[in-house]
Amino acid sequence: MRALAAALPAEDGVAVFNGVYLAVTEAVARRIGDGSFQDPAAAGELDLRFARRYFDAVDATAAGLRPPACWRPLFQLRRHPGVHPLQFALAGINAHIGHDLALAVLDTCRARECEPAALETDFDRVGGVLTSLEEGIRERLMPGPDVLDVADPLTHLIGSWSLDKARDGAWAAARVLWSVRRLPDVTEELTERLDAGVGLVGRMLLTPLPG
Repeated sequence: MRALAAALPAEDGVAVFNGVYLAVTEAVARRIGDGSFQDPAAAGELDLRFARRYFDAVDATAAGLRPPACWRPLFQLRRHPGVHPLQFALAGINAHIGHDLALAVLDTCRARECEPAALETDFDRVGGVLTSLEEGIRERLMPGPDVLDVADPLTHLIGSWSLDKARDGAWAAARVLWSVRRLPDVTEELTERLDAGVGLVGRMLLTPLPG
């Protein structure tokens, strides 16, 4: 993430999200190191597999390939002058939490040969780290004093998206996908629909706005 940050201009939408994700990753690493997680090894593996899905999307785009649908809006609109930095940050968080986190739980369960329930406590603790950082991210990236103006289009747009609900949705999706893992056709269809639905939310979050 540090190498990516050094390679991208600061105003690039992917760079904005990358900076947010780097802060989250460093915070999670500190919590793992200080014993805040029930199973540090499992939490570390989940964190690694989670990050890998983001890097896969970055690598696919760099190679001229299509990333998952959830990531396409961010990569397509990353230089749009009408999109605010906070929109880029939330669109990336939406893609990574809404889609990648559910699949990272499945990846971790397969690797560790465990049920999702074994990861639930640490999943919630990772979510707690995200929630604790979200307010600061919004305040840092929100332009000007109109943060309190409920009629402002940006305030209205970002208020329509919830990290907690996205995280709850990711956990529910992981449980459903795990329950049908022996039905490959069903698993594939559900995964595709999850990807498309999260991508639609991302495109809405990146609606170009005046000012």
